[in-house]
Amino acid sequence: MDLINSPSVIIQLNPRDNVGVASKAVPTGFPIDKNGTLAKENIDAGHKVALTGINKGDAIYKYGQLIGIAAQNVEPGEHVHTHNLAMIELDSSLKDFQPHPQTDTTSSSRTFQGFQRDDGSVGTRNYIGILSTVNCSATVAKAAADKLNQSDELSQMGFDGVVAITHGSGCAMNTDSEGFSFLERVIAGYAQHPNFAFVLIIGLGCETNQVKTLVAKKGLEDASRLAYFNIQDAGGTRTSIKTACDHIMRMASQHGQMQRKPASLEHLVVALQCGGSDGYSGITANPALGHAADLIVQHGGSVILAETPEIYGAENLLIDRSINENVAQKLLDRITWWKHYTEINGAELNNNPSPGNKAGGLSTILEKSLGAVAKGGSSSLNDVLHYAEKITTRGFNFMDSPGYDPVSVTGQIASGSTVICFTTGRGSVSGFKPAPCLKLATNTSMYEKMHEDMDINCGVIVDGTASVEDVGEQIFERIIAIASGDMSASESLGYGSNEFVPWLVGAIT
Repeated sequence: MDLINSPSVIIQLNPRDNVGVASKAVPTGFPIDKNGTLAKENIDAGHKVALTGINKGDAIYKYGQLIGIAAQNVEPGEHVHTHNLAMIELDSSLKDFQPHPQTDTTSSSRTFQGFQRDDGSVGTRNYIGILSTVNCSATVAKAAADKLNQSDELSQMGFDGVVAITHGSGCAMNTDSEGFSFLERVIAGYAQHPNFAFVLIIGLGCETNQVKTLVAKKGLEDASRLAYFNIQDAGGTRTSIKTACDHIMRMASQHGQMQRKPASLEHLVVALQCGGSDGYSGITANPALGHAADLIVQHGGSVILAETPEIYGAENLLIDRSINENVAQKLLDRITWWKHYTEINGAELNNNPSPGNKAGGLSTILEKSLGAVAKGGSSSLNDVLHYAEKITTRGFNFMDSPGYDPVSVTGQIASGSTVICFTTGRGSVSGFKPAPCLKLATNTSMYEKMHEDMDINCGVIVDGTASVEDVGEQIFERIIAIASGDMSASESLGYGSNEFVPWLVGAIT
């Protein structure tokens, strides 16, 4: 990162860049470089300013990468944003593809204190789950969870509580559709998740998403791990709530007291997510999280990047890191699927960034994607997963998902993520039970304003008091501490019970 001013007010991220980023609000007439070039208008914090003259149609570079073309002539010192920066369509291919060497992992002595499960997985929390197959059983699931959580009996047995995993779907769906497959994979992924000691699945009885079919199809028959019943068979609401509570207490007694034990970092799976991005996201929190992600991979663990629409335009950076052509092709296939999906729904992939992103300084999806990809660090891309597909290859993975955070994180947890790292520049108040979630603020102003919701202030990078590597190591250590039982900010506030949002694709009839 090349700082033009010292102390830096306008940051040039790469020598190739013809725009800089304002580290704080810049008033009209403020010098933006050592040559005395003045800002021709007010530049908000996180927004871009032209460092040179740019002719209409010329490429505009940030991070040393193309983020669009000039829609009109731009003079040095002018604000560069949606009014004068236009999107350009990019096409990636596998022509001249060369496999990337797989990132080496060390024989690490680092451990975290986790809950070791019979299948060899290790949880970072010890929750009990009540999952609904359909919206119609959601009320019973929530009522049973609430009743159990009102007693301290389960906590005395070493459990973190009961989480009701409910949703608004499960019926009036084509069982051969992609959307139905997504729902089945998500529920199965949560049912087998290592952060749950065991789960109870509750159906209504007449829904499309039949619990017996789901259990048999997804291999969930382990009675020590899962129980299930239908409300219509149990005899109604009150009887079903009692039946659910009885099931939970019986299974809890069978499981007995569980203690955290040391586990190697190879058992740690971290979801990399961002929401409410701003102009600092790709400068501070995302690359710092990327450095932490590289450390996790180097110590034998795994990370999952997601949000396919938010890598669009930067997918070439991931293709270049793919360990073989099959992995690279799987990524391109997901981009192709998304182009078709958005087209048939009357949209396009570059509908992003959102209004909040634009207010924070992001102008095109290319710019947003380049910053988003930074969360993935620099490790080799070892596999590409479908939505909610179980992770099977350790290291850096990409999972296909929408850019809508709750849907994307739901898929990452179903894929096996046991900790979530969530970068945000505008602010976020979500949690994602059963996985703890770390909130990483991109700028100091927002961090101070929403301090109780944030875990780490990455704004110190642009403030000039810490490096990307410094903050990345801080994130890495905090991930291990939270995986070992420390409470995240969102957990301390009780968040995480309302963010289970499976991806709905297809007709509801």
